[in-house]
Amino acid sequence: MTPMELLAIAMIVAFFVLLIIGIPVGIALAASAFVFGYLGFGASLFNLLPSRVYGVVTNYTLMAIPLFVFMGVMLEKSRLAEELIDVVGHLFGNVQGGMGVAIIFVGVLLGAATGIVGATIVTLGLLTLPTLLRRGYPKTIATGMIVASGTLGQIIPPSLVLILLADILQQSVGTMFAAAMVPGLTLAAVYIVAILAYAWWVPGAMPPIPVEERRALSRLALLRKVVLVVGPPVGLVIAVLGSIIGGIAAPTEAASMGAVGALVFVALSGRLTGAMLFAVARSTLLISAMVFFILICAQVFGLAFRGLGGEHLVERMFDWVPGGVTGALVFLMLLIFVLGFFLEWIEISYIALPLFLPFFIQAGVDPVWLGILICLNLQTSFLTPPFGWSLFFLKGVAPPGVTTMDIYKGAIPFIGLQFVALAMVFFMPGLATWLPAAIGW
Repeated sequence: MTPMELLAIAMIVAFFVLLIIGIPVGIALAASAFVFGYLGFGASLFNLLPSRVYGVVTNYTLMAIPLFVFMGVMLEKSRLAEELIDVVGHLFGNVQGGMGVAIIFVGVLLGAATGIVGATIVTLGLLTLPTLLRRGYPKTIATGMIVASGTLGQIIPPSLVLILLADILQQSVGTMFAAAMVPGLTLAAVYIVAILAYAWWVPGAMPPIPVEERRALSRLALLRKVVLVVGPPVGLVIAVLGSIIGGIAAPTEAASMGAVGALVFVALSGRLTGAMLFAVARSTLLISAMVFFILICAQVFGLAFRGLGGEHLVERMFDWVPGGVTGALVFLMLLIFVLGFFLEWIEISYIALPLFLPFFIQAGVDPVWLGILICLNLQTSFLTPPFGWSLFFLKGVAPPGVTTMDIYKGAIPFIGLQFVALAMVFFMPGLATWLPAAIGW
């Protein structure tokens, strides 16, 4: 191992140490990279940095991020989730485990419409967790369903994860969106089947909505609510995704359509106010600035790692893994899963993935299929104790009787179900590649 490669390893260790002592991610990335890059090459290594940063801030595809964030925050502030839960809950109310199915279904709709994990989990936790507990649902199952449902927005388009993976993998956003559709819905279906199977296996554990409550809303009134409440967000999502996947609009153009559509939707519902618009703009600015700050700092880290010969070190590391390309893929999936215990998806995406991708591209692995495997795996980082953000979001709004350990125990079965979906895509690549090929991407 050369002295430069030793510096590359030391840089990674220093980054993790800075994270552990509480330094923000972006600053930890840049600080470790500047120090060890300078030790290896001096200031000359960073002469390429301005052009790399310029490439990030002028990337036309990445301009879709603040627009999709605006669309999601606008729909979240409109209290769309509350109405969806009420309507969908009544649709599945007469089924054992029907409330669980409704929560997953709402997670799919909110994931496609907003993609904001924290907002989805907080809303579902406030509105459904007390009701589920009152109706006799076990604490672990109730909390597990909510945190799992909230993370569906990370695989179901339009997802920020998919946009950034498209940039890293050098694939079109439309291709990644199309590739994620079937795996995302497959994961939701796996959740629903597991919930219904548990309700059948343990009678009475997940009771339906009481008859009196269901009869309070007539079928005609329920149908009207379905059209008025479910129709607009579904139509907006179809318009945005359909225009991208169908090749009618670029992702950034479709994102602008989604932002304007969300604004019109909220205005027509009579909920648009100046204070709300200011809050949406402020949240959009903060989220977008955080994402781009980490992206820019990741450029420093990537430049220093490559300059220190880190890529060659990674290639030799994969040579040690038995099983060839398949063994290397399994190793990568396990590594991402372990990193998810400590890091967020955006950090894993822009730190770990660029280090390993050249090996898989050179080995001829389909980058679209690889990207969907990575995306499904990254979802586990929201659920894995002790630092899964979904667990923290739910704990913040859970009733006093629900402990952190209840939430941890509830999340573990759904982590296992995520691996079931991951294994399905791993052994059946067509789940990810069929739709892009069918529409000619």
